[in-house]
Parts: sequence; C-alpha cells; structure tokens
Amino acid sequence: MAEGVLRHAGGDLFEVRSAGSKPAGYVHPMAIEAMKEIGIDISAHESKSLELFLDGTVDTIVTVCGNASDACPVFPGDVKRYHWGFIDPAHAEGSDEEVMAVFREVRDLIRNTFEAYAAGYREASTKSA
Repeated sequence: MAEGVLRHAGGDLFEVRSAGSKPAGYVHPMAIEAMKEIGIDISAHESKSLELFLDGTVDTIVTVCGNASDACPVFPGDVKRYHWGFIDPAHAEGSDEEVMAVFREVRDLIRNTFEAYAAGYREASTKSA
C-alpha cells in the first residue's frame, strides 16, 4: 500500500521502489481492495526482497512496518532514512469486515503521511530550483 500511495502522491517527483525485509511473496488481496477504494491500482505490484536493490543507487529509504527500520541493510553513500511505523494489517484478526477495517485504517494513515511527505518534497524542490 505504501508504494502505491507514494507513487500516486509523488507523481514524477521521485522514483519509488518497494521491497520488504521479509516479503510475503504476494500482495494481500485486502490491500489491493483497500487501495482500489481510493482509486489506486496496486494489483500488478509484487512482493519483493530488499536484496533486489542492494546494487542500485538509493538516496532515500522509507520504512513503514514494525522493525523494518532495524532490518534494513546499509546502503552506501549519503542515504536519507525515514521511518513511519504503521501496524501490518496482514496480521489483523477477526471477521473479514474487521480485518478490512484495519486495512482501511492503515491505508488512510499511510496516505496522510505520504501525501504530506510528497507535498513537503515538492515545496522544497521548487524553493531550491
């Protein structure tokens, strides 16, 4: 969900790549549904490992779940790091409706945070231009 929201909020401001310290191997169907509700299609997204990006150029790392900040490998160079610790809705328990409510809640928290981040990034970019 974080990748989809940041891509949507950031537009062409930056390149967004997403990976996990312990990828599930699939995108949770409720995450796809929750994002669809706000007009963002993540149905073609994939669950990927951080290992895929260790050889590439990374200038900013954003971690969003639990101990992801601690599990993130060290990337060379001057890398900015941000951590917003949202709960992982895939671990929610209860009825389908209750679990879906957790996905929506986390989606909305991610959306508010990343839209503010993208707006600040955009503003800083225009001031330095």
